[in-house]
Amino acid sequence: MNMMEESNRVLADATTAADGAAQYLTFTLGTEEYAVDILKVQEIRGYDAVTAIANAPVFIKGVINLRGVIVPIVDMRIKFNVSEVNYNQFTVVIILNVINRVVGIVVDGVSDVITLPAEQMKPAPEFGAALDTRYIKGLGTVDQRMIILVDIEKLMSSRDMELMDEALA
Repeated sequence: MNMMEESNRVLADATTAADGAAQYLTFTLGTEEYAVDILKVQEIRGYDAVTAIANAPVFIKGVINLRGVIVPIVDMRIKFNVSEVNYNQFTVVIILNVINRVVGIVVDGVSDVITLPAEQMKPAPEFGAALDTRYIKGLGTVDQRMIILVDIEKLMSSRDMELMDEALA
């Protein structure tokens, strides 16, 4: 079974979380581990060529045709200024269904599906104007790992992401 089949099997096997807990798909960007709500994830695909869109912001790699749906692809490493952008055999695209639209995010790799009970989630720290944390739901802890919980709906509906609509219009 290849990596994509295994990742999609993990998604299919994900069950509803217990009381007060939430399930997240974890992924890596550089050396950091992030997570998005599993209910927003539609599928996981290997990174493939995209069609570039003229005058799109640098973090929008382009679009793909996914079974007749034109899907914008956002490179999260560029969006979050994380590590050097390097595409390899582990680079994947997580296809999300967010705010009634389909969007893909490019990440370094998918880790697993985790269930985080409420007591393992902490609010995002306040950094004032020095760091924009409005897209961070909080921080989760699993064993010795610290996982950044991304509020993907806030991120995709933010003003700078509205440029996606303008670039694709």
